Amino acid sequence: MQSFRSANGRGTFLKLSSEQNEQESSSVTTSDDESDPMEEAMMDAEELKQLEKIRRAEELRAQEVFMKKSTGIHKCTNCDWEYDETKGDAMMIGGMIQPGTKFEELPSNWRCPVCRASKDSFEEVVEEIPGFEVNQGYGFGTNSWTAGQKNLAVFGGLAFFFLLFIGGYALS
Repeated sequence: MQSFRSANGRGTFLKLSSEQNEQESSSVTTSDDESDPMEEAMMDAEELKQLEKIRRAEELRAQEVFMKKSTGIHKCTNCDWEYDETKGDAMMIGGMIQPGTKFEELPSNWRCPVCRASKDSFEEVVEEIPGFEVNQGYGFGTNSWTAGQKNLAVFGGLAFFFLLFIGGYALS
């Protein structure tokens, strides 16, 4: 009988025989950095190759740190009202916070103008910049663009060249 177990909690699975599964459940758990030499000796070449691929993938995932860019918007977790730093809350009835006031500079007794939740109930809305953090400084500044900005540049460029191509037919 064969059983499956998650190797890393992210959907990668190792195929283990029932004998290996029993040995693993009865053995003392070791850290990820240390591997049991007896267990590796019992594995065949294919299983060792698969295990090495999983270790390499985990190492790359550990390096995968994405940058997060603040949008200046904080969202109330109770009512979904958004405090925008560029607008403040002066547009709301009884709002005294002027535009340009950072969320951190709000008084500690400030409340959500809609549901009266405290300042602690707000979460910052951030955009994730795709790509590794170490690569963000390369590429004429385009590596620090958000996914939406990159999509606009790519598909906008394609649309521009399509219109330019179609415009060539209008000349004749």
